[in-house]
Amino acid sequence: MNNLADLAVTTFLAEQIKNVRIAVIGDVMLDRYFHGEVKRISPEAPVPVTRITKINSVLGGAANVAANLAHLECQVFMGGVTGDDENRLLLEKLMDDAGINHQGLVKSKRRKTITKLRVLGGNQQMLRLDFEETGDLFPDEIVELRHWLAGLLDEGLDGIIVSDYAKGVCSDDFCQWVIAQGKAYDIPVLIDPKGADWSKYDGCDFITPNLKEMCEAAGCQRENSDEAVVSMAQAAREKFHIKNVVVTRSERGMSLVNAEQVLHSPATAIEVFDVSGAGDTVAATLLAGVAGKLALADAVYMANRAAGIVVAKVGTYPVHRDELLKDLLTEERKQGRGYRTLSWQEIASLAATWRACGEKIVFTNGCFDILHVGHVTY
Repeated sequence: MNNLADLAVTTFLAEQIKNVRIAVIGDVMLDRYFHGEVKRISPEAPVPVTRITKINSVLGGAANVAANLAHLECQVFMGGVTGDDENRLLLEKLMDDAGINHQGLVKSKRRKTITKLRVLGGNQQMLRLDFEETGDLFPDEIVELRHWLAGLLDEGLDGIIVSDYAKGVCSDDFCQWVIAQGKAYDIPVLIDPKGADWSKYDGCDFITPNLKEMCEAAGCQRENSDEAVVSMAQAAREKFHIKNVVVTRSERGMSLVNAEQVLHSPATAIEVFDVSGAGDTVAATLLAGVAGKLALADAVYMANRAAGIVVAKVGTYPVHRDELLKDLLTEERKQGRGYRTLSWQEIASLAATWRACGEKIVFTNGCFDILHVGHVTY
């Protein structure tokens, strides 16, 4: 990254990202965590007895992509299908709290809200229960989703993310319709894929598989090397007419492959605690940058820095704009690139960010070519 690229990314985060409007469509889930302590084995069966001490719920699946965008302070519109139940109400509250517009969430009497319930003893996951009914959407549900997205497109969108978890929303026909709408309105469509057959994603602008998903699509098992990843990505790009294939590669960072360039962005996390949700973060941050007219290399760099923050956390965690901006500024300083002219808007935004991070802002003046006691006292 050079000085101009650093300036473009930090300026985008500080001044422009709040204007970006993105629709997220896909399989919305509720992740519930029951935390407790284990001190004995049940007398009824050889299983641990967990005394629950805390319950918390977070947005999962496609909703986690929306949460990442919301915490980056984009304008986010969520589309999908849920049941008409208590878990739907929990989802709505979480989205309201995050500032996500959820008018595109179709309420169905014929299915349940997809919910994953995890029981943890200490920090160890002991049990997971999945409540879901998979299967393609009913015709009236598809019509409602299409009507919602068409209205948003007419109002003005900067990008669309399709988050596929193979639960039913992202059918072949629906994905192809969304991609066609993106082309008609000249906005990028990013796919977070599921499964080995990518024919339903044919013609999309971006696809963001992890290494395992890339290997499944390629129909072979390959090592996590630059050459292998590029080879698989190029083959998939040509076969499915995809403009950009972005492969997340765990400790090897991420790689972007398109017709003009191959870009490898090394991992940035010092310690990795949990990679869950990192793919959602990459999808959200990458498209936010592209939709905001960042250069592609800058958007990849920003997404990679965001992923580095998320994998250093435990559990599903949406990256926040302030912490990503602070991370980028810290990296600039480490590289000796942190001193440059700022606009007034950027100064105000950075000052608010630094205060939120617990830092103090001081003013100084003068020329410090010669150090004297006044400088030291100051």
